[in-house]
Amino acid sequence: MRIDLHTHSTASDGTDTPAELVRNAAAAGLDVVALTDHDTSRGYAEAVAALPAGLTLVTGAELSCRLDGVGLHMLAYLFDPDEPELLRERELVRDDRVPRAQGMVTKLQDLGVPVTWEQVARIAGDGSVGRPHVAEALVELGVVGSVSDAFTPDWLADGGRAYVGKHELDPFDAIRLVKAAGGVTVFAHPAAVKRGQVVPESAIADLAAAGLDGIETDHMDHEPATRARLRGLAADLGLLATGSSDYHGSRKTCVLGEFTTDPEVYGEITRRATGAFPVPGAGGTTA
Repeated sequence: MRIDLHTHSTASDGTDTPAELVRNAAAAGLDVVALTDHDTSRGYAEAVAALPAGLTLVTGAELSCRLDGVGLHMLAYLFDPDEPELLRERELVRDDRVPRAQGMVTKLQDLGVPVTWEQVARIAGDGSVGRPHVAEALVELGVVGSVSDAFTPDWLADGGRAYVGKHELDPFDAIRLVKAAGGVTVFAHPAAVKRGQVVPESAIADLAAAGLDGIETDHMDHEPATRARLRGLAADLGLLATGSSDYHGSRKTCVLGEFTTDPEVYGEITRRATGAFPVPGAGGTTA
């Protein structure tokens, strides 16, 4: 089985629609794919409707969190999307995205960049607007060469010249809320130092003690030595170790299935979940 547990669609900051994403996942030879858009479950229905036969969909979300001033992302799988408390927190994050992005546009304009809110809104379309959409505007304007190049202290990285904060969950609250909604939590790309500051391994141990289920060890932003170290940490802490592409369509260079999760780990995730269940494809028809 080939299992990719971290992908994004146009419901947040990917470039594939949910329907395109599941079709592309099947074409890439995946058996299981998780849809984990940022702080939203809006893409679920379209993905399920288009799900090809032979592909299983895991519903999820990537939750925006912050611990001691450091941003981190928490992958949540197979939770009840209608559970009121977790839904309310996701909506708070989502509702803060527009004023945050507008604030980044203002900062960029103050730095002499001719970006406009209309340009960013066009790029975001119906998705939950975020930094990648602002980054793509900088690419369009020729300010940076790629979306990744925009995530530096000069521009949009945490604490960067054009950075603006947003409502984010405490990761301990995120674990509690996801568990209460019947879901499973995995710390996304915990050692992605190229993205900025990361939390220390002692914090991962504290999160594990609070009920964290796993850490994403195999990821494009982890060097081979880092992946090996994280797998050892997961074993020491009794955490599941996952691998994923973090696919965003054409917005990033990674491809579906670039990293995958062991079938036994996937089986354990599904055993622990009570809020929702994986959806087997029956042959989708959504265009």
